[in-house]
Amino acid sequence: MVGTSHMRSVEEHLDDILAGVRERPVESVPLDAALGRVLARQVTAQTAIPPFDNSAMDGYAVRAEDVRGASETAFVRLPVTADLPAGAAADARLEPGTAARIMTGAPVPLGADAIVPVEHTDGGTASVRVHREAVLGAHVRRAGTDLEAGATVLSPGVTLTSRAIAAAASAGRATVDVHARPRVAVISTGSELVPPGEPTRRGQIPDSNSFLLAAAVEEAGGAALRLGSVADDVDALRALLERAAREADAIVLSGGVSVGAYDVVKELLAPLGVRFGSVRMQPGKPQGFGHWLDGTPLFAMPGNPVSAAVSFEVFVRPALRRLQGLAEVQRPRVDGTAEVGWRTPQGRRQYIPVTIVRDAAGAVRVRPATAGGSGSHLVASLALADGLAVVDAEVEEVSPGDVVEVLDWRDQPPTA
Repeated sequence: MVGTSHMRSVEEHLDDILAGVRERPVESVPLDAALGRVLARQVTAQTAIPPFDNSAMDGYAVRAEDVRGASETAFVRLPVTADLPAGAAADARLEPGTAARIMTGAPVPLGADAIVPVEHTDGGTASVRVHREAVLGAHVRRAGTDLEAGATVLSPGVTLTSRAIAAAASAGRATVDVHARPRVAVISTGSELVPPGEPTRRGQIPDSNSFLLAAAVEEAGGAALRLGSVADDVDALRALLERAAREADAIVLSGGVSVGAYDVVKELLAPLGVRFGSVRMQPGKPQGFGHWLDGTPLFAMPGNPVSAAVSFEVFVRPALRRLQGLAEVQRPRVDGTAEVGWRTPQGRRQYIPVTIVRDAAGAVRVRPATAGGSGSHLVASLALADGLAVVDAEVEEVSPGDVVEVLDWRDQPPTA
């Protein structure tokens, strides 16, 4: 297309970014601090799971042959010779013709080969009347039926959910080895920006981007250092970047990457080797990526809120996932049917905020979150949007009923 031949593709820019970041080091953290972290080393079972034969029911441990034929009309009465609560350490032994009262989770005594649920008895304590026979092995959890000692419980690269943490705990692990969370400094640039809540004069607006991007960092598993906004002043920007590089593992800048007369981000960073250019996408065409003087990865993106949100989703989020040791850096995509039509930019891939509805059959339907479509200034569309519809550059227009790819923002990973 005319005017787009000099632009880079989304994939070219992302490849440069992923090649320019490295996994964070490994650290050991306690289980109660592991939620949302990415496992760096496998977790193996310290012992068999379960570690001993135990009862799956409250009831009575018996020999199945001793209650064979028991029924409501022909019950079997057995003396109760032991009482075994959960946590009992006694190495009990069951003699033929006897029963042991047992609670769920308690070790099954030697000699017993079945559990009769208390519902199938009269609940006696000195002796018990059994009115239903037990199948050999009934309600007995055998040692190692979940995992044998030394078996892999969790593999490297998984994001630790509540279920994964429970598995690690059951395997006898108090700590896990994870990739360190990337610390990300977030800076908004622009003399027009003031902190939210402060009075504004004509020409000023509240800084929303630093809050947007810091929250997005946390959602992506990083630890955000929100440094707020900085005026269009090279010296002020340099000082803030020096602080960011000391305190963070990556830096995210919004604003000052276009061709304006006061775009000090390019003025400062281009001579240092940060590459700026145009990417075939809308919004988010002007992009920059490189490294600060000490090698800290630095992302530079447009200042318009939708552009910043899209740029983070397409470029920064995958990089943060790579820093955390994740092999899959892209969010899963689903197909959605357009409920209405909308215009697309000539020769550029479109990322448009959309609302998402799933019908009773699970089919996905989408429509632009606002009537303004993908305008980069439409910050309200971000609050209304459930995700992004992704329309290829070759598509000239989306019509009602067309199928488009959708990134569902509602499917957020757990965070630490």
